[in-house]
Amino acid sequence: MSTVTVGHENDHDIEIYYEDHGSGRPVVLIHGFPLDGRSWDKQARVLLEAGYRVVSYDRRGFGQSSNTTVGFDYDTFADDLSALLEHLDLRDVVLVGFSMGTGEVTRYLSRHGSDRVAKAVLMATVPPFLLKTEDNPEGVDGSVFEGIKAAIVEDRPAYFKAFLDDFFNVDVLGGTRISEPAWQAAFAMALAAGPYATWAAVDSWLTDFRADLGKIDVPTLLIHGDADRILPHEATAARLPGLIADLQVVTVVGGPHNIAWTHPEVVNPALLDFIKG
Repeated sequence: MSTVTVGHENDHDIEIYYEDHGSGRPVVLIHGFPLDGRSWDKQARVLLEAGYRVVSYDRRGFGQSSNTTVGFDYDTFADDLSALLEHLDLRDVVLVGFSMGTGEVTRYLSRHGSDRVAKAVLMATVPPFLLKTEDNPEGVDGSVFEGIKAAIVEDRPAYFKAFLDDFFNVDVLGGTRISEPAWQAAFAMALAAGPYATWAAVDSWLTDFRADLGKIDVPTLLIHGDADRILPHEATAARLPGLIADLQVVTVVGGPHNIAWTHPEVVNPALLDFIKG
């Protein structure tokens, strides 16, 4: 099993599990909540066939990475990503983040710079800032996130059931773009995440990325569904143009949150064209 040590908790190492396949320009895939690196089925094969080196990893507390209880903030997540890039000595990288992974991409470029990075992709974006404040009236009230944390504590599997139904817009796309076995596979991934990690990750969603976005100095592709119920388009993606200097936008009509699974016929060509271009 391939891992890189990114820290310590008490007397044990915190290990990030990763997979590294293919050759050519490296594309690093950063998964969303509550999944892990296995969630890129419909992109990894296409990228490999196009001649790219595909690296995916599990965020701390998720998948096969260490089930730690520390470091659930975006400075730490970005440092974990930096440790992986340095460990593999990756350069000319395309960073592709989905959902929570868009935060890693954004904070990494702000915190560590773009020496190793050529391009960035934000898919179903968390930035710029989800929390409603006096200077961010477009955000979501903090009580919503406290309710999410309470639901996770009360009945984590039941929370995942409701979350994943909205993750894929099952009431609209079930049986066509998302099968029951595929939904069950996502549910199994969610249950494999650490209980503490699942709860602690919610606070990271409230990170203010507005100051980070202006520091992104590489071409960036934004892909977002206009029917996203987890990170609604108007509160997230619609606010990014003008905040990132070199931004291309692809809006997936009827796309739910996990457009990578439900709409690969839109996502994959956009991704390949952007990397090649």
